[in-house]
Amino acid sequence: MQDQVAGELDFSLESVFSRLRSGLRQKAPDGVHDDGLDPDCGDHDLNPGMSPGFLANSKRRAAVLVPLIERAGAVNVILTTRTEHLPTHAGQISFPGGKIDDADDSPLGAALREAHEEIGLDPVMAQPAGYLDLYETSTGFRIVPTVAVIAPDFIPVPEPGEVANVFEVPLAFLMNPANHQRGSREWQGKQRYFYAMPFGEHYIWGATAGIIRNLYNRTHKTLTDQERTLG
Repeated sequence: MQDQVAGELDFSLESVFSRLRSGLRQKAPDGVHDDGLDPDCGDHDLNPGMSPGFLANSKRRAAVLVPLIERAGAVNVILTTRTEHLPTHAGQISFPGGKIDDADDSPLGAALREAHEEIGLDPVMAQPAGYLDLYETSTGFRIVPTVAVIAPDFIPVPEPGEVANVFEVPLAFLMNPANHQRGSREWQGKQRYFYAMPFGEHYIWGATAGIIRNLYNRTHKTLTDQERTLG
């Protein structure tokens, strides 16, 4: 049987949620607090010389929320643009999220707390669907992405000190491998490669795009054999 392309898939909330439940982890991935375990994916995916655990002495634990929301019979992904004055990843597109604090009961709890702080999401409006794979960044973060379905009447309230903009992208666009580009730039004297998914005026790249790629790999059976070897 031939693989389906994203444009042929059903992106209704019922169909998407079914794929989430079958493809996502129901427990947080191992390795969040154990530097001896290499992450399943990360910035090293497209950089063969950059092995997992390359920043083992500077791990920072973080969690992000991948918020999915129903719009007109389909599903969108909520993303944010960070303000320009932040000390890390200023001006970049990201999911709501941040550091896992000692007081957080789980990565999910941390992601929901950060989403409440950054975009005003009441946790009762989020229906958790599961976890993606642990993602390690070249800047030393170990990120636990948590996927949740958000109530359709949610209205974002951006925290102006952290969030410059909140916008949505159709899940169908992000789950189409034709939109998964590869970019590169020089970092620490070497050429580094990353996923990029430009959408209109928004340049989605780096860890955010890498996490979206992981969502694609875990929940959408659309990869050809060639793409499996690439991603």
